[in-house]
Amino acid sequence: MNKPIVFGGGNLDRASHVRNDPDWIEQKIKDPNSRFLPLHQLKALINLRGMAAIDWRPEADVREFIENRAEMVFLGIDDGDTCHFAIDVSAMENPRQPPNPEWGKFIDVRSVAPQLSPGEAGALAQARSMIDWHNRHGFCAVCGASTRSQEAGYSRICQDPDCKASHFPRTDPVAIMMVTRGDKCLMGRGANFPPGFFSCLAGFIEPGETIEQAVAREVFEESGIRVKNVRYHQSQPWPFPSSLMIGCFAEAMNEDIVIDRTELADADWFSKDDVRMMMQQSGKPSGLRMGGPIALAHQLAKSWVEDAAD
Repeated sequence: MNKPIVFGGGNLDRASHVRNDPDWIEQKIKDPNSRFLPLHQLKALINLRGMAAIDWRPEADVREFIENRAEMVFLGIDDGDTCHFAIDVSAMENPRQPPNPEWGKFIDVRSVAPQLSPGEAGALAQARSMIDWHNRHGFCAVCGASTRSQEAGYSRICQDPDCKASHFPRTDPVAIMMVTRGDKCLMGRGANFPPGFFSCLAGFIEPGETIEQAVAREVFEESGIRVKNVRYHQSQPWPFPSSLMIGCFAEAMNEDIVIDRTELADADWFSKDDVRMMMQQSGKPSGLRMGGPIALAHQLAKSWVEDAAD
């Protein structure tokens, strides 16, 4: 069985049916068997002794932050019936001197995720997206009053008694597509990409738009290429801040590229040999290359060169 794409292997039972039971949640928070993932400025606590792994901590280690009402999210329950939570410990003055000397190190999620097990990388995506959402939604979008967390971290409610609007986490869908024509594929270099760095074209899906329509629109807007036969391939949670990457293949109907310079610095057709070389160069600082295996663009390219696109 193929290893899940990074961030796509979450295996906790999210147990959404208990989120509205505050007594149950409170009991599990205090349970000495429960485990907490501390995040500091959205960096995750990682144990680097041996293989990299999330440094899950017991309630006693984060009690100070719980008592000070730090943002906290119920992530789910593992196969051993252990409950897992994420907690924001950004109030910690010096993350290099945590309250317990046994704590690991706070590390950027994007850099460490490929080193983790699929299940832990999935939990990391969930935790980072949810804590970031809470950080961005402290005030009501309807009336401007402050909000508070509820439903074990899966919604916020306006504290103005005349408003009481509920707010829920959102995931932004993004279409990312490998466009092919015969034995060539279309790739672009974003306006902010370094020289030589190419990727699949991508863009946010707009309201009232299907995935297929978004693929066709984005490709034409950025490159002047019309496409047909859009086919879904694979998706990936992308917690920066909270997107769902929807990977597709599409067939080009023409070859003449007309670049939208506000979106792309360059775009071109590449052979399978070119793409193999770009994948091999993914970790290099210069030269013709693309993103590494963590990225869905890399996985689309891999499927295409291995003739597994269908």
